[in-house]
Amino acid sequence: MSRKVSLALLAGVSCVGFSDSAFAIDASPLSEPAVIYAREPAQPAPVRTAYAERSQMGGGFIEFLFGDGPQQGGRYQQPPAYQQQPAYQAQPDYQQQPGYGYGGRRGYLPPIDPQQSMRQQQQEEAVDPAQRPFDPKYNKQVVDYSGKESAGTIVVDTPNKFLFLVQGDGKALRYGIGVGRPGFTWSGVKTISAKKEWPAWTPPPEMLARRPDLPRHMEGGPQNPLGARAMYLGSTLYRIHGSNEPWTIGTNVSSGCIRMRNEDVIDLYGRVSVGARVVVI
Repeated sequence: MSRKVSLALLAGVSCVGFSDSAFAIDASPLSEPAVIYAREPAQPAPVRTAYAERSQMGGGFIEFLFGDGPQQGGRYQQPPAYQQQPAYQAQPDYQQQPGYGYGGRRGYLPPIDPQQSMRQQQQEEAVDPAQRPFDPKYNKQVVDYSGKESAGTIVVDTPNKFLFLVQGDGKALRYGIGVGRPGFTWSGVKTISAKKEWPAWTPPPEMLARRPDLPRHMEGGPQNPLGARAMYLGSTLYRIHGSNEPWTIGTNVSSGCIRMRNEDVIDLYGRVSVGARVVVI
């Protein structure tokens, strides 16, 4: 009788998490009571270790003890390493720079070296203006013209720095020009009052007051600032004339005159007559 009770107690202990590795049963004859010898466990109770692991898996303790554990249908398996999210990686240095473009390195702006920028500016300023390339849009060319002016009229487009000679068939010859500096531009309607080849130049008193270093008179020639030809506009001091500084075409440079390259002013000079209408806008 006592043997059956002892076994029942042992079974009850095993149900709450102790395995038979922690206790030994001495099976004696029925006339003697069963003796239970306790000995120190060699390792921590595996059931407690399993419980600690199971507590992180979210399942029941009894299910873990009597089921297949972590291998049960793959239900409690840890995801393979390739399925785990990679650790956060810092962005490359070029992505942290201002101006980083969307989707790649396009638009990346390297740090600006102030000294290098200053040296580049000084090199650009040191270039001889005469060596600067001429913008091809200022070359003489035939263009469409839809204005109301009649053939033979000269139209000066000051803001865009073009001179048009209207042809009368929906076309015009267009030349690049240099115009007055800020404060020296003007607009109006004039006529060509005179034409001169290789004109002499006498600076007016107003110009000498601003530039006392200018010569009081200069005969015509390649060094004359009026260039190869000049067409005088009414009774004013303004002229359409050539220039020995062709790199100034396309800029605001004069004291109100309209300047052209020498080859262009020669071409225009041969196409217009005294009395031709000039519209300056």
